[in-house]
Amino acid sequence: MSALPKKKLTPQEYLAIERAGEFKSEFHDGEMFAMAGTSKEHSIITVNLTGEFHAALRGKVCQPFSSDLRVKVSANGLYTYPDLTIVCGPVDVEDEQADVLLNPALIIEVLSPGTERYDRGKKFDLYRELDSLKEYVLVSQDQYRVEQFLRGNGSEWGYRVAFKEDDIVEFPSVGCSISIKDIYARVAFPPDEVAPAKA
Repeated sequence: MSALPKKKLTPQEYLAIERAGEFKSEFHDGEMFAMAGTSKEHSIITVNLTGEFHAALRGKVCQPFSSDLRVKVSANGLYTYPDLTIVCGPVDVEDEQADVLLNPALIIEVLSPGTERYDRGKKFDLYRELDSLKEYVLVSQDQYRVEQFLRGNGSEWGYRVAFKEDDIVEFPSVGCSISIKDIYARVAFPPDEVAPAKA
């Protein structure tokens, strides 16, 4: 005898559970997915980025939001918690609770071993359906590496990567730049990821 199909949740049911819960869960296609914890390095990088963007965008039209705020992709129903989200101009929210963003211009994910494949693949596919999204950034936590996907014309996305200690990363979607050193301040890389000493 086959197992009964699992009942799918509505977005309203998900939000009711999530808002009352103690732990964060993503939601897509009727299912909730518990989010895993993060490493010390992941946390340091996220805090560094948040602080740098907060300072760089003070008094400007773009505003950073932490991973405590959900983002919804209305076109496909994904609810998720990016590590850092930046909205430019008026902030669109889903309802009066104002805890679901609808119009991010820039989304940053700090990569983890358990989520990197998803962040690079399916999640990026879902994010691309956000009309407001101009830039998607993936930040490694075990080496200097910041990858940027930049929206071009239509469905085209450009790509560039910064990986040198003295690189400056420009974020054209929000009009500011941050040095690699500042992104990775206080991060201790694993020994096998440290660049070899110069002769």
